[in-house]
Amino acid sequence: MTVPERRIRPGRRFDLRATAMLFGLAAVGLSVVGWVVRMALDVAERRPAWAVVLVLGGVVAGIVCFRRRAGFSPRRLARRATGALEEATVTALDALETPTVAPAEEAHGIEESATEVVVDHEQLSPDEFEQAIAGLCVRDGCAEVEVVGGAGDLGADVVAVAPDGRRVVIQCKRYDVENKVGSQDLQRFGGTCFTVHEADVAVVVTSSDFTAPAAEYAEQCGILCVNESQLRDWSEGLGPPPWAPSDLVEEATEPSDRYSR
Repeated sequence: MTVPERRIRPGRRFDLRATAMLFGLAAVGLSVVGWVVRMALDVAERRPAWAVVLVLGGVVAGIVCFRRRAGFSPRRLARRATGALEEATVTALDALETPTVAPAEEAHGIEESATEVVVDHEQLSPDEFEQAIAGLCVRDGCAEVEVVGGAGDLGADVVAVAPDGRRVVIQCKRYDVENKVGSQDLQRFGGTCFTVHEADVAVVVTSSDFTAPAAEYAEQCGILCVNESQLRDWSEGLGPPPWAPSDLVEEATEPSDRYSR
C-alpha cells in the first residue's frame, strides 16, 4: 500500500528589515497623529468657536458618508451639509463678536449696586453700625479709614482722612429712637476728640437724635452732630458728608436743616 506523499509548505521567513520598516512607519504615523491632536487642542484653546465649526464639519461629513453608503440622495445630503455648515459658521462668528465683561467691570457694577441698598441703621448692632459709618467714609473718598471703637477708645470709633487732608474723628451712637444722645455723651467726646485724637473734624453720628442741651454743647465746641434723618440722607447720597465744606452744608440745610454744629 502506497501512502501519498504530503507536501509541506515552507514557512514564512522572518524578515528583520521589513519588520523594522513596519515599526518605523508606525512610529511616524503615531507622531503625525500626536502632532495633529496637539495642533487641534491649541486651536481649540485659542479659537474655541472655530474648533466648534471644525467638529461640526467633521460630524456633517461623517453623516454624509454614512448616508451615502446607505443609499440616500447625495444632492439632498449636500444641501443639508451646506446648510449645517453655514449655520455653524454664523454661530461661531456671533460668539467671536459677543463682547465680554471684564472681571473688574463686574466687580465695579456690584459695588455700585451695593451702595444703593438702603440700610436700616437702627437694626444694626453697635459693631455693625461702626462698620457702616466707616463704609460711608470710604465711599465718599476718605483715606486711611479705620474702625478703632472698643474698650479704651476714648470716644473715637472711626478715624479717617478726608479728601482735603483733614483728620476726621467720629463717635458712633447706635441708639433706639426713644433714647437720644445727651449732653454727657457730647462732653465726654468733647474732652478727647481734639486734644487726644487731634481731630480737625469731630463728628457724633447716631441712629437716634440729640437732646437740646447736647446740640447746644456741640455747637459751642465745634462738634458736628448727625442724627438719624441726616444719616439716612448721607447714606442715600441725598446730603453731603459731615466733613463737607461749610458752604455746601449751608446749601443743604436750607430746605431741611440737615447737619447741625
